[in-house]
Amino acid sequence: MTADPITLDNMADATPDPADPTLDELRLVLAPAIAANAAFDGWSEAALAMAAEGEGVDPDIATLAFAGDRGISAVRMIDAWFASVDARMAEMLPPPTLAAMKIRARIAALVEARLTIMAADREALRRALTILAMPQNLAEAAKLGWRSVDAMWRLAGDTATDYNHYTKRAILLGVYGATVTVFLDDDSEGHADTRAFLDRRIDGIMRFEKAKAGFLKRTEHRPSLSRFIGRLRYPAV
Repeated sequence: MTADPITLDNMADATPDPADPTLDELRLVLAPAIAANAAFDGWSEAALAMAAEGEGVDPDIATLAFAGDRGISAVRMIDAWFASVDARMAEMLPPPTLAAMKIRARIAALVEARLTIMAADREALRRALTILAMPQNLAEAAKLGWRSVDAMWRLAGDTATDYNHYTKRAILLGVYGATVTVFLDDDSEGHADTRAFLDRRIDGIMRFEKAKAGFLKRTEHRPSLSRFIGRLRYPAV
């Protein structure tokens, strides 16, 4: 049984109807409660049962929402939690708020919002990353990471469709992953060490983007060997 993927587009429509919620709606409702229990019980059936009880959800339906090929799927629970974090991040930083910021500040604010949301569940996050690091889960881990950085760039207003779309997300994925590693062991007040680390890494992104833009501008009108060869093969009529 395969669940439909949760995306930034359908998260906004995932406000549950108490009378007849869909499984996707239930996953988003239950996921934060599962994370709160995962610090003690792991991403397990016990954590799901506690979350279902706390949210007043029928345990059989909760089990169905997170069923995998071999019983309860920890990866599916983690997937739903990350999706719920994406949704809360978007709520914390609506378009008018982000529009008033420069791009650097938008990215920093979005990453910090995610960390703020997960701060109370750092042990659950640590356990989740351990599960995702298992060889059989690496492909899914890559998808979830890409989904989160794509959500951040889209909320930041990025509309690139060329190779910049991929380079921006790949760079942010590295920055976000490194920042989470620092965050997991950061006991400084207000996670100041994590924020400082993030600031330095985002400075690096901005320098790279500036250098890339300058390079592209310098080479914009240079002769292109591939274009020249193409003209030899297909001369203008």
